[in-house]
Amino acid sequence: MDREGLNASLGAVSAQQTPAPKAHRIIMDSNKVVENIYLLVIVTLVSVLQNAFFAQKVERECKNHNTRTSAFERVSCANRNCMDAYPTFLAVMWCAGLCLSQAPAAFAGIIYLVVRQKYFVGYLGQTSQSTPGYLFGKRVITFLSLMCVIGIANYLLVRFYGSDYKEYVETITNAATALLLIP
Repeated sequence: MDREGLNASLGAVSAQQTPAPKAHRIIMDSNKVVENIYLLVIVTLVSVLQNAFFAQKVERECKNHNTRTSAFERVSCANRNCMDAYPTFLAVMWCAGLCLSQAPAAFAGIIYLVVRQKYFVGYLGQTSQSTPGYLFGKRVITFLSLMCVIGIANYLLVRFYGSDYKEYVETITNAATALLLIP
């Protein structure tokens, strides 16, 4: 091998070993973070839009009728009830997504938003029509809470005992998410 070929080879090796600039590493790290949470972010943004829709319904009912009517009371109460459960929903969805797996957590989040819409619309009719949505919503919150506990338990097992069951748990969680669709 001649001198130019050797220098070119060494230049290629040193270029491969040169660490990436700090800004490039930060961008790659942030892309990795976004890759692990983008489904949760989408569900969160959809839930914000749903909250805006609920608030608009309350505002419209307030403008159209006296605030002492039963229709306004039902809309206002349904909105309050949905807002009371909202922080719990966000906390368990994000915890489940970060500690265990984002896909089943996001899917359960979408199911919860559909159920919450059903609850809200049911509450506008008769209060008894909202009961199925309420009960189904509790089931989704319970599922997300279990995902949180399992994810945290798996982390502790890895941390203190070196046993990682995340793959098995993710498989079970993915399968169990489909069970949420059963009424």
